[in-house]
Amino acid sequence: MKYSLNDIETPAFVIDEACVLNNIRTFQAHCDAQGLKLRPHIKTHKSIRFARAQIEAGAVGINCQKIGEAEIMADGGLDDILITFNILGASKLRRLRALAEKVTLHVVADNAVVVKGLSEAFADAGKPLRVLVECDTGAARCGVQSPDAAVALAELIENSPGLVFEGLLTYPPVGGQADVVEFMTTAKSALSDRGIACPVISSGGSPDMWQAETGGVITEYRIGTYVYNDRSLVARGTCTWDDCAGQVLATVVSRPTNTRAVIDAGSKALTSDLLGLEGHGHVIGHPGASVIGLSEEHGVLQVPQDSPLAIGDRIRIVPNHVCVVANMFDTAWLQTEAGVCEKLKTDARGCVT
Repeated sequence: MKYSLNDIETPAFVIDEACVLNNIRTFQAHCDAQGLKLRPHIKTHKSIRFARAQIEAGAVGINCQKIGEAEIMADGGLDDILITFNILGASKLRRLRALAEKVTLHVVADNAVVVKGLSEAFADAGKPLRVLVECDTGAARCGVQSPDAAVALAELIENSPGLVFEGLLTYPPVGGQADVVEFMTTAKSALSDRGIACPVISSGGSPDMWQAETGGVITEYRIGTYVYNDRSLVARGTCTWDDCAGQVLATVVSRPTNTRAVIDAGSKALTSDLLGLEGHGHVIGHPGASVIGLSEEHGVLQVPQDSPLAIGDRIRIVPNHVCVVANMFDTAWLQTEAGVCEKLKTDARGCVT
């Protein structure tokens, strides 16, 4: 069944299909020009439909963060999947083994405990599991802390039954591309000295997407937010408002004062993430309006005294962090290139294990 925007109950997550497809094609072309393989992260859209569109545009595979996401994508026909999260525990390792029998699977590890578990789970597998060493190049999250540590873990992987070392991976901080190149160049050279091949060196990040270059060493780029874009990326100069495909549609439900409006989208629709910004989203078409507060179901807007916003009006908001917003809705609304709206299931919503 086809709908118009006026038929949709609010709050709703609305996606501009033409904008999404343009975002996909544009960054794929950038990676092609740089000689980079693109492996998009599905954590933003969690949609089989858009994962397929990314592959059709030229991506080599997809990136998932959790096994649950990967299982959904595999069931949807995606057959080359990287999971960028340390996997621990007998139950998850059994799921991983089953998944590896369906698709070409890659995983990461940054410590010997994870490597040991992976090896025990895959020691008698028909084909070895491909493992990349995760490296901390400045983001201070997971990852080995030095090129020497990366080499040591790579050697452990190479000598572990059921596993094969595939390469190095990092998720750098914003502005950290030069540090990635330095770290990876040093590590790759040391691996070569020990006779260890390193076919994949993977970096990523939407904020630095237009600075995504090989540096003579990076082979793959992982990126997620670019498919929808959001206020945080506009603030960094990465994209414009016209590139923001994912927006929250909300209704004004109260005008308590001439400088305050209340909408039906709170933290359960817009997310409380600030990402260093003031306010909780950009209100399209209403200069001077700002989302200054959120409770669970209410959003509070500060508006100019002469604002025309009235009770019952609908507004669109570009969220600060669209990845979280997409995961809050079982179903999004896809505004198609034909100008009508249709329901789009968020296939991997809530897959956090």
